Amino acid sequence: MLRQALLALSASQRARDLIVAAPYTRDVVARFVAGETADDAIAVTRRLIDAGLLVSIDFLGEDTTDPDQAAIVAQEYVLLLSRLAEAGLAADGRAEVSVKPTAVGLGLADHGDKTAAENIARIAAAARNAGTTVTVDMEEDSWVEATLRLVRQLRGDFPDLGCVIQSYLRRSPDDCRELAAAGSRVRLCKGAYRAPAGIGLASRVEVDLNYARCMRLLLEGAGYPMLATHDPRLIGIATAKADLVGRDDDSFEYQMLYGIRPAEQARLAGEGAQVRVYLPYGSDWYGYLVRRLAERPANLAFFLRALSSRW
Repeated sequence: MLRQALLALSASQRARDLIVAAPYTRDVVARFVAGETADDAIAVTRRLIDAGLLVSIDFLGEDTTDPDQAAIVAQEYVLLLSRLAEAGLAADGRAEVSVKPTAVGLGLADHGDKTAAENIARIAAAARNAGTTVTVDMEEDSWVEATLRLVRQLRGDFPDLGCVIQSYLRRSPDDCRELAAAGSRVRLCKGAYRAPAGIGLASRVEVDLNYARCMRLLLEGAGYPMLATHDPRLIGIATAKADLVGRDDDSFEYQMLYGIRPAEQARLAGEGAQVRVYLPYGSDWYGYLVRRLAERPANLAFFLRALSSRW
């Protein structure tokens, strides 16, 4: 119930206005978001890489309804990738980028698929020039088919283009089975959206079981799994399964969100695992933050404690 309430809150303009305007909110947000500018993102990226971690940078925003704004978002990524290359942070995929399809035009009423494909191709070309990769984020269940179609289309020119599968959807094992092919990069996460009954799984136990099922398919496949979870049980299962199937440390990676379980990130990296931190930046942080709170009650407790300690 708490998760559903928080996801509903993420779509509430009134709640957004109240939280954004609250004193000290931005101080707390800084725990989860690098900052508002590319300079902020690059500074945090350098610190994380120096600590032995990998990074995937997300310029916050989604549901773009203006083609000019979609082009602006794409250009932000192109410039960011150029600056990462200049700073020596992109080589060998140490810092890559994550892109939401609706942020670059997928939801446009006219030619949304075409606009998103053109913009992601621009970003992927810039990433290739920088020596790194792009992962196409997954959004609400209504965008899954269009997003996977987009990825399949673009992989002809950009075979290392990554995509995301969410275990809260019933369909995800079939998607993982199809995607677990040589050269394929797949980020598996639990998901932070709502879906109608019959499409999404209702209970946390079901979502976790589906995650474990999807993870097994990816680790047994020929692709490159990117296991995005903070759950100690699932991390333990992943480590054991990777050992069982003979996965080398450089043939898969763990992914975690910036600001969440940093000690565990450091522990895994210290043991030789590849650990990538999902690092968002930008001014449109509200929806991202509330979905992170919905994912883990511990995040909500931290947020409330931080706010109450400042008021």
